[in-house]
Amino acid sequence: MIVDHISPLKKNDLVQVTTGRDKGKRGKLLRLQLDKGRAFVEKINLVKRHTKASQANPQGGIVEKESSVHLSNLMYYCSSCGKPVRLGHQVSNGKKTRICRKCGKEAK
Repeated sequence: MIVDHISPLKKNDLVQVTTGRDKGKRGKLLRLQLDKGRAFVEKINLVKRHTKASQANPQGGIVEKESSVHLSNLMYYCSSCGKPVRLGHQVSNGKKTRICRKCGKEAK
């Protein structure tokens, strides 16, 4: 697999949507598709899918699920700053960590 995009975001990060239909909403990053430059965020960009009845889902019907969002439309949300921020890197004791560009605290 060839990785086209390098993202400072990681799975389980809290992110905020910067543009589009869900602008301003925050959610947890569920999955990243770095080869496509897209991410799935909890409760963001919901789409309805019509599912056929199966053993796993005997009722069938209309299911709402998350669709992908482009990485350029997401920013890391710093809980100490209370706003979306860019991430930087800092090397200390030979270990590279992500830090908030506004307050300088370590991103979790």
